[in-house]
Amino acid sequence: MGRIFAVELDGRVYGCKSCNTHLALSTDLISRGFYCHRGKAYLFNNVVNFTSGEVVERMMLSGMHTVADIFCCRCGQIIGWKYEKSQKYKEGKFVLERGRIVDEIGFSTEFCVEGCVSMSDTEDD
Repeated sequence: MGRIFAVELDGRVYGCKSCNTHLALSTDLISRGFYCHRGKAYLFNNVVNFTSGEVVERMMLSGMHTVADIFCCRCGQIIGWKYEKSQKYKEGKFVLERGRIVDEIGFSTEFCVEGCVSMSDTEDD
């Protein structure tokens, strides 16, 4: 196994709930109106520090889509999926599951990492 090189993002960042690895900038957030079978999810233009699973066709609330699950590159936790073939506005976009991410880490991580983690423990926000 090789060494993992993770990208560190500047600004307000969403990160992996398990290991706080940076995943996406808040400026790349497109929509908070997505859902998965575990609860709420967010649609992003761009995500970093992930690995992709197998591309599969999956039935979702909005119909059949071709997607690939995405996993945190550091801890291997599933964090969401990427749309491979879908409605045009979704193609190439990423969905991060709300229960698998931490909101806005990196903005002042040394001060509030524990507080940020506990704020995202609930999926009812």
